[in-house]
Amino acid sequence: MRVLCVGRHAYLSEHLCRYFGALGAECESVVGTGDVPAAALRFEPHAVMSDIDLLTGPLLDAWSNIAVLSGTPILAVSLTRRPEEAGPALAGLAGVIYLPSLDREQGLALLAGAYRPLGVQSPQEWRLAPPSPSAAVR
Repeated sequence: MRVLCVGRHAYLSEHLCRYFGALGAECESVVGTGDVPAAALRFEPHAVMSDIDLLTGPLLDAWSNIAVLSGTPILAVSLTRRPEEAGPALAGLAGVIYLPSLDREQGLALLAGAYRPLGVQSPQEWRLAPPSPSAAVR
Protein backbone atom coordinates (compact mmCIF):
# COMPACT_ATOMS: atom_id res chain seq x y z
CA MET A 1 0.00 0.00 0.00
CA ARG A 2 1.29 3.46 -0.91
CA VAL A 3 0.64 6.32 1.52
CA LEU A 4 1.32 9.99 0.84
CA CYS A 5 2.23 11.63 4.16
CA VAL A 6 1.62 15.39 4.26
CA GLY A 7 2.91 17.58 7.08
CA ARG A 8 3.27 21.29 7.65
CA HIS A 9 7.02 20.76 8.04
CA ALA A 10 9.53 18.05 7.10
CA TYR A 11 9.80 16.64 10.62
CA LEU A 12 6.05 15.92 10.78
CA SER A 13 5.69 14.51 7.27
CA GLU A 14 8.73 12.27 7.82
CA HIS A 15 7.35 11.18 11.20
CA LEU A 16 4.13 10.08 9.49
CA CYS A 17 6.19 8.18 6.91
CA ARG A 18 8.15 6.41 9.65
CA TYR A 19 4.98 5.53 11.54
CA PHE A 20 3.03 4.14 8.59
CA GLY A 21 6.16 2.68 7.01
CA ALA A 22 6.70 0.62 10.17
CA LEU A 23 3.23 -0.83 9.54
CA GLY A 24 4.32 -1.97 6.08
CA ALA A 25 3.19 0.93 3.90
CA GLU A 26 5.37 2.40 1.19
CA CYS A 27 5.39 6.11 2.02
CA GLU A 28 6.32 9.39 0.41
CA SER A 29 6.74 12.58 2.39
CA VAL A 30 5.33 15.95 1.24
CA VAL A 31 5.73 19.26 3.04
CA GLY A 32 2.70 21.53 2.71
CA THR A 33 -0.28 21.06 0.41
CA GLY A 34 1.04 22.81 -2.69
CA ASP A 35 3.06 19.82 -3.90
CA VAL A 36 0.41 17.20 -3.12
CA PRO A 37 -1.13 17.03 -6.64
CA ALA A 38 2.26 16.55 -8.34
CA ALA A 39 3.40 14.02 -5.73
CA ALA A 40 0.11 12.12 -6.04
CA LEU A 41 0.44 11.99 -9.81
CA ARG A 42 3.99 10.62 -9.51
CA PHE A 43 3.41 8.29 -6.52
CA GLU A 44 -0.24 7.22 -7.08
CA PRO A 45 -1.10 6.80 -3.39
CA HIS A 46 -3.76 4.44 -2.07
CA ALA A 47 -4.34 6.91 0.79
CA VAL A 48 -3.25 10.36 1.94
CA MET A 49 -2.42 10.94 5.61
CA SER A 50 -2.32 14.68 6.23
CA ASP A 51 -1.64 16.90 9.18
CA ILE A 52 -5.11 17.99 10.30
CA ASP A 53 -4.03 21.65 10.49
CA LEU A 54 -3.41 21.75 6.72
CA LEU A 55 -6.84 20.55 5.67
CA THR A 56 -9.68 22.91 4.84
CA GLY A 57 -13.01 22.47 3.09
CA PRO A 58 -11.90 24.40 -0.03
CA LEU A 59 -8.67 22.38 -0.24
CA LEU A 60 -10.56 19.08 -0.01
CA ASP A 61 -12.96 20.32 -2.71
CA ALA A 62 -10.01 21.20 -4.95
CA TRP A 63 -8.41 17.78 -4.39
CA SER A 64 -11.70 16.07 -5.24
CA ASN A 65 -11.42 17.58 -8.74
CA ILE A 66 -7.94 16.13 -9.36
CA ALA A 67 -8.28 12.72 -10.99
CA VAL A 68 -5.51 10.97 -9.07
CA LEU A 69 -6.87 12.26 -5.73
CA SER A 70 -10.61 12.13 -6.38
CA GLY A 71 -11.05 8.52 -5.27
CA THR A 72 -8.21 8.48 -2.76
CA PRO A 73 -9.15 8.33 0.94
CA ILE A 74 -7.88 11.43 2.77
CA LEU A 75 -7.28 10.97 6.48
CA ALA A 76 -6.52 13.80 8.87
CA VAL A 77 -3.83 13.00 11.41
CA SER A 78 -3.32 14.89 14.65
CA LEU A 79 -0.81 14.57 17.44
CA THR A 80 -2.71 17.00 19.67
CA ARG A 81 -6.44 16.89 18.88
CA ARG A 82 -8.88 14.02 19.17
CA PRO A 83 -11.37 13.27 16.33
CA GLU A 84 -14.31 14.88 18.15
CA GLU A 85 -12.35 18.16 18.18
CA ALA A 86 -11.93 18.26 14.37
CA GLY A 87 -15.18 20.13 13.70
CA PRO A 88 -17.54 20.05 10.72
CA ALA A 89 -15.18 21.94 8.36
CA LEU A 90 -13.50 18.64 7.49
CA ALA A 91 -16.58 16.77 6.33
CA GLY A 92 -15.79 14.36 3.53
CA LEU A 93 -12.64 12.96 5.08
CA ALA A 94 -12.21 9.21 5.26
CA GLY A 95 -11.29 9.66 8.91
CA VAL A 96 -9.61 11.67 11.64
CA ILE A 97 -6.82 9.96 13.55
CA TYR A 98 -5.43 10.92 16.94
CA LEU A 99 -2.04 9.30 16.40
CA PRO A 100 -0.94 8.96 20.06
CA SER A 101 -3.89 6.65 20.77
CA LEU A 102 -3.44 4.45 17.68
CA ASP A 103 -1.86 1.09 18.49
CA ARG A 104 -0.26 -1.25 15.95
CA GLU A 105 -3.35 -3.40 15.41
CA GLN A 106 -5.54 -0.34 14.90
CA GLY A 107 -2.97 1.11 12.49
CA LEU A 108 -2.94 -2.09 10.44
CA ALA A 109 -6.74 -2.15 10.38
CA LEU A 110 -6.77 1.50 9.32
CA LEU A 111 -4.44 0.83 6.39
CA ALA A 112 -6.42 -2.24 5.35
CA GLY A 113 -9.68 -0.27 5.49
CA ALA A 114 -8.28 2.66 3.50
CA TYR A 115 -6.77 0.50 0.76
CA ARG A 116 -8.43 0.75 -2.64
CA PRO A 117 -6.97 -1.01 -5.69
CA LEU A 118 -5.76 1.42 -8.35
CA GLY A 119 -5.85 1.12 -12.10
CA VAL A 120 -7.54 -1.42 -14.29
CA GLN A 121 -7.75 -5.06 -13.28
CA SER A 122 -7.59 -7.58 -16.09
CA PRO A 123 -10.24 -10.29 -16.19
CA GLN A 124 -9.24 -13.45 -14.35
CA GLU A 125 -9.23 -15.50 -17.58
CA TRP A 126 -6.53 -13.21 -19.04
CA ARG A 127 -4.11 -13.85 -16.20
CA LEU A 128 -1.41 -16.44 -16.53
CA ALA A 129 -1.68 -19.54 -14.40
CA PRO A 130 1.23 -20.09 -12.02
CA PRO A 131 3.85 -22.38 -13.52
CA SER A 132 3.61 -26.01 -12.61
CA PRO A 133 6.41 -27.42 -10.47
CA SER A 134 9.21 -28.67 -12.65
CA ALA A 135 11.43 -31.67 -12.15
CA ALA A 136 14.34 -31.16 -9.83
CA VAL A 137 17.65 -30.48 -11.52
CA ARG A 138 20.44 -32.81 -10.43
